[in-house]
Amino acid sequence: MPTRLLIRNADVVVTMDETRQEIAGGDVLVENGKIVAVGKGLPRDGAEIIEAGGCVVTPGLVNTHHHLFQTLTRAVPAAQDAALFGWLRVLYPIWSRMEPEDIRLSAQVGLAELALSGCTCSSDHLYLFPNGSRLDDSIEAASDIGIRFTATRGAMSIGESKGGLPPDALVEDETAILRDSERVVDAFHDAGEGAMVQVALAPCSPFSVSRELMRDAAILAREKGVRLHTHLAENDEDIRYSLDNFGMLPGDYAESLGWTGDDVWHAHCVKLSDPEIDLFARSGTGVAHCPCSNARLASGIAPVRTMRDRGVPVGLGVDGSASNDCSHLGLEARQAMLVARLKDGPAAMGAREALEIATLGGARVLGRSDIGALAPGMQADLVLWDIGELPAAGQWDPVAALVFCAPIRPRAVYVRGRAVVTDHQLLTADPRDLRARAQKAVARLAGSA
Repeated sequence: MPTRLLIRNADVVVTMDETRQEIAGGDVLVENGKIVAVGKGLPRDGAEIIEAGGCVVTPGLVNTHHHLFQTLTRAVPAAQDAALFGWLRVLYPIWSRMEPEDIRLSAQVGLAELALSGCTCSSDHLYLFPNGSRLDDSIEAASDIGIRFTATRGAMSIGESKGGLPPDALVEDETAILRDSERVVDAFHDAGEGAMVQVALAPCSPFSVSRELMRDAAILAREKGVRLHTHLAENDEDIRYSLDNFGMLPGDYAESLGWTGDDVWHAHCVKLSDPEIDLFARSGTGVAHCPCSNARLASGIAPVRTMRDRGVPVGLGVDGSASNDCSHLGLEARQAMLVARLKDGPAAMGAREALEIATLGGARVLGRSDIGALAPGMQADLVLWDIGELPAAGQWDPVAALVFCAPIRPRAVYVRGRAVVTDHQLLTADPRDLRARAQKAVARLAGSA
């Protein structure tokens, strides 16, 4: 890997720096995996030249919520038209038959798809571990594909026999959950600048774990210095469950157990009330906004305009590939812009704000100050978007076109200055091989139904 790269003569470099500077005809100079200069006419100084004409260069996109294991259960017929709880009841039995190799393969497929959509850092919420599967399986997949990874050690401990939603076969003993949570943090979490793997603790949801596990996970996470993640206030059923079982709204329940703060982010938050939004803003609690999944499951439209105006950190998440059913962050940014307008009017969100949420916003939600912008000292995670292709033909504003005209294909994707995608092709895995293996796995999972 070259130690110096000069990405030169981009149509526009979108920095997402403190001033949100956009540089026409801009360059980005990279050395040893970090950005050393951004500007125009930067000297070569022995760097390898990457010509970026016909491209918009942006920071890499950041995915703040996913369930990669679901990549092998896309478009399952019985789940296509169900709301959240019914959708889960269809899929739980299929997921219970997955093997460790299925977990790794599904993560490889999903992360490859994300890389080809311009994603350079992804979170993953793995909350079930059938047949000996471990968080290690998805971490290995991320290493294979070569993008940054926040692996969250999820868990379910309250099965149907105790009033929970998941089948008993998919829940774990809470002592074992905490023990393995400590193991994976110690084994894999890198707290340093430029980390390729970080770990967070992520009991699945208030309707699948006990109060005690939520509280104990928060205590353990803070002892270990890692972040916390779960689902919250996803739809009306979720709100009813919280009121019926805890006597309070989900945000208040989260606060009562130590689940608010700038080291916490919650997925969805479609149904947060005004007081809960204020609570999140005061505490710095983040939100992973998943507009495609929320529409797919008819959960509703999250109040992102209100959240942003009040200072809640917001990033984007594609959510699981069984509820989206793709892993394309460019499409997620477009959907975020469109549903914000549907909810709050045509000026509620512009393309540049959607792009900011997809980059800098996601980095903040994941607690990363070293990615999300193109500026000296930042990690060299960047994307060259090809606006010379047909989907952008006729555009008047190339930066806005990344969102309005999505999907635009990345010509190249770099993580830590290393090419993961070049000439629209993934370099770290063979997509044809991944597809063939995925369909073979699907045939087995479907055949054993």
